[in-house]
Amino acid sequence: MSRVTDRLSNNQSIIDIAKKQYEQKQHQNKMPGNSVPIPSKGLIYPENHPLRSGQIEIRQMTAYDEDILTNSTYIKQGLVLEKLLNELIITPSVDVNDLPVFDQEAILISARIFAYGDDYPIVALDPKSGNQLERTIKLSTLKFKSFNLTDNGNGEFDFQIDDNNFKFKFLNNSETSIIGENNIISKFLSLTIQEINGNRDKTYINDYIKFEFKPINSKKLRDYITNNLPGLDYDVEIEGEDGSTFTTRFQYNSEFFRV
Repeated sequence: MSRVTDRLSNNQSIIDIAKKQYEQKQHQNKMPGNSVPIPSKGLIYPENHPLRSGQIEIRQMTAYDEDILTNSTYIKQGLVLEKLLNELIITPSVDVNDLPVFDQEAILISARIFAYGDDYPIVALDPKSGNQLERTIKLSTLKFKSFNLTDNGNGEFDFQIDDNNFKFKFLNNSETSIIGENNIISKFLSLTIQEINGNRDKTYINDYIKFEFKPINSKKLRDYITNNLPGLDYDVEIEGEDGSTFTTRFQYNSEFFRV
């Protein structure tokens, strides 16, 4: 009898936790939201995807979210920014892992502006004096890279080489994470290529990659994808010691929310 009671007690605890989490999420969703643009313009998502509009709704951060930024377990596992995104996104039916890194980064930069303001301190090397300079940039001045590809309405894009027609997609975070260290190129191509000459069968696509796809053509496709990758332009212009300006690269990393 005690075992039954224990099970009922454990089940009730699980229910109470789930209820508390649900109520907490509902409360968070009622917080003021902000609609922010994403670098992909929504074109990398299928037609019925909630981000197809090129905008995503996020709520403003609170002191509650600072617990995520300082959570030692999340820090060790490298999950801080993923957990934070999961809490901030309020657009319905959006899974953080369905977002590519470049859209995630743009969302997080908007979130930081809303939370801590536009100013962000950086350290840059003056190319003339060789000295380290402490400067402040405006995060809102970071611009999206030009993205002018036309998709087929389903988040796929065309590429042609040697009379072969490809349709490819940009990988999301979940897909990128499974590539691993071995078979990097072939795995990337397998996940990226959605169609070859009208054939969408994965066995056919993988056999083509394995037996027919010349390295020179594989590189051309990969270069095309890289050169057309959406995202933020992280080049920023700052003032040097002598009053002139120079361009440096803004370093986006896991320390981004440390203040």
